[in-house]
Amino acid sequence: MIVLGQAGVGFWGKNHFRVFSGLKNCCLKTCCDKNKEALDKIPESLRCGTKFTHDFDDIIKDKEIDGVVITTPSETHARLTLKALSSGKHVFVEKPLALSVEDAEKMVRMAEKSKKILMVGHLLLYHPAAKKLKSYIEDGSLGDLNYMYSTRVNLGQVRAEENALWSLTAHDISLAIYLADKMPKEVSATGKCYIRDSVQDVVFVSLNFDNKMMAHIHASWLDPHKVRKFTVVGSKKMVVFDDMEATEKIRVYDKGVDWQKGQSSYDAFLTIREGDIHIPRIDMVEPLKVECQHFIDSIKNNTRPVTDGKNGLQVLRVLTAAQKSLDKNGRPVKIGKE
Repeated sequence: MIVLGQAGVGFWGKNHFRVFSGLKNCCLKTCCDKNKEALDKIPESLRCGTKFTHDFDDIIKDKEIDGVVITTPSETHARLTLKALSSGKHVFVEKPLALSVEDAEKMVRMAEKSKKILMVGHLLLYHPAAKKLKSYIEDGSLGDLNYMYSTRVNLGQVRAEENALWSLTAHDISLAIYLADKMPKEVSATGKCYIRDSVQDVVFVSLNFDNKMMAHIHASWLDPHKVRKFTVVGSKKMVVFDDMEATEKIRVYDKGVDWQKGQSSYDAFLTIREGDIHIPRIDMVEPLKVECQHFIDSIKNNTRPVTDGKNGLQVLRVLTAAQKSLDKNGRPVKIGKE
């Protein structure tokens, strides 16, 4: 039995509390939040055996607790994670890993030094549809990977400090890196502030890789539609992952452009290929449940998580470079070392 403590049960953290409370091979012993209202909102049905506190040290000082789940505001991630790791706890921390590359590097070093699990909440990589996308790339079904683009927009939950880049794009950046199996070399980002003068409500991010492949991300919380869509275009086929679809999450389009031979050996011309649309069956499991179980399994088996600290650091490097580009009105910025 893996014993956990959790810090933060606000907007997103309450979902982690629900899931971890329901896993059979773990015990959520202590929950911490400075906001009394957040603690009071936890349903009675989930409170069984959990101690509630306003002091993070109650978790840190408890020797029975194996790991800490940190779902607090982003600006606290580095401080709380470092404190937990230094006390000998494994850590699951929500994205982003930290707000600076320097802090993230400290966190990764601390995890390695203490030989503890450090896992980051890049939820999209635990989505069954994302794994299906990856399989199409690995088995060559799509051909060469040409480009990707995503749309993550809706109307609601306007942030006071975190802009749309930091709040929304980490999911799509992590998926782009996962599918490409490499880091982008350069990023450019543009955006505008419409509600608050210093917080961009909408951003457009372009990632350039070293083999002509590129990825584009549109993110906003000021949009008439709620869209969660990721498109992958290969040289043979194209795939659309639409997370707003209830059942048909993925559609594979047998479409493309082919070279056809002419009458002589020297003639060749391009033709548009319009093939079938394939909708594969995907056995859906709540991605958050898969992610939380993966953290428990990583602790139990002493294995490296898919979204470990180094993965979190990769995404943070891209976010940091994108913010620099945003500050420079879209000027391309080279991404730091991996």
